[in-house]
Amino acid sequence: MNKPKILFICVHNSARSQMAEAFLNDVCGAEFEAQSAGLEPGTLNPLVVEMMREAGIDISKNKTQAVFDVFKSGQLFTYVVTVCSEAEAGGCPIFPGPTQRLHWPFPDPSKVEGTHEEKLEKIRQICNAIQARVEQFCAENCTRLRELGRNLRRPQSCDRPR
Repeated sequence: MNKPKILFICVHNSARSQMAEAFLNDVCGAEFEAQSAGLEPGTLNPLVVEMMREAGIDISKNKTQAVFDVFKSGQLFTYVVTVCSEAEAGGCPIFPGPTQRLHWPFPDPSKVEGTHEEKLEKIRQICNAIQARVEQFCAENCTRLRELGRNLRRPQSCDRPR
């Protein structure tokens, strides 16, 4: 049986959508297949790569991709989730098929300012918010896991190990 597909979209596919894809595949990848793309793909944000490594997930080898290339591939997605602002989400294509469109707005990690440590702390907060939202989605939608009485796999949080 094919797993339902979820596409996470943000502007550059360099941070928010990459985190959401990684968390979803880690937490309930047995039930869903997550991908991510961007309106104007850039390069992975190194601070986000560092933050995800702290959470126990390596995204350092991920590539960014254009949402329009995904659209042209003809893939069908059960969910298309924008993780950027309303204004940015407006540029996303309408995917064919019975796609449910969701919007989970998060601040843009590329716009955080401050020292290296201050930036990491702000990105950590964004990372934790994305992780919490993905876990909520999985808890609500991973029926087989609930039916089997198994707990969702919970990756480490983005918080520093104490």
